[in-house]
Amino acid sequence: MEEVRATSAWVASHSSHVTVDSEGIEKLVESVENSIPKVEWNYEGIHYFDNGPLTLQYLFVLDALNFCFWPDKELNYDDLASGLKEALEKDQTVFDADRLQKYTGPELRELLKWPRPLPLEDERVRLMHEVGFELERSFGGKASNIVESCGKSAAKLVSTIARHFPGFRDHTVYKGHQVFLYKRAQIFAADVWGAFKGKGYGEFSDVGSITIFADYIVPAVLQQLGVLIYSSNLDNIIKGNKEIGSGTEEEVELRACSIYAVEKMRDLIQKRTGKQVLSVELDLWLWAYGISNPSLQHHRTLSIYY
Repeated sequence: MEEVRATSAWVASHSSHVTVDSEGIEKLVESVENSIPKVEWNYEGIHYFDNGPLTLQYLFVLDALNFCFWPDKELNYDDLASGLKEALEKDQTVFDADRLQKYTGPELRELLKWPRPLPLEDERVRLMHEVGFELERSFGGKASNIVESCGKSAAKLVSTIARHFPGFRDHTVYKGHQVFLYKRAQIFAADVWGAFKGKGYGEFSDVGSITIFADYIVPAVLQQLGVLIYSSNLDNIIKGNKEIGSGTEEEVELRACSIYAVEKMRDLIQKRTGKQVLSVELDLWLWAYGISNPSLQHHRTLSIYY
């Protein structure tokens, strides 16, 4: 996680298209420092939860597929989470490791009850196969064994997932420097923590090491709240709904500067109030804010990482 923080800070200090506004951070923190809404992990009621290992299997499959909804105007994260939940409630073997290795695109659509091809459908199927294969090969077929192998460390969980599952290796090169973001690996750790309310499988001694999950929504919210400032060229690209290539300077800056900005917010809240706030909690609040503002314009990148 220190790699994520350090490399995001490096991007922020060398950024050409996105500026983190210190004054904007101070104003936002001043307005919310004592009133950041506590957003419950499953506030929409869309996730499967049985308080046992099957929940972890569900969350791992969910987070393997949790990327790139925007090309289909009607598809969103809720459709994925609730579709997988319903499939599991009907058949508890649906995410068994051997079955994950065999799904086709049409079968995944059928699981989700989605009437047409999914965005990046071939990649989603490939990642299901990858997850099934590596779960079977290294973890007895069970995501719960990954969690149990990490000794209540969220950071170790993230690094274990990134080491074993290439589809979770969310890093890139920016101006000659490697940058680590790890959105989906981190969000799995956060989902486990949130689902189990920090107990049992969700007990992590270092949950504070997790950063925010750099996606489409959080940068757009931070810009609207005055924390991020875009160059006029980047602003025009986003407003024009033009695609930004994966791994381009603009795309890496949007994500890395979001991580850096929220870390700065977190530090400032602690300094001003003496209270420790988790990046996970700030992310939940920012994401919920973004989802409740459907007119918010976000950047558009075809990526398996978010």
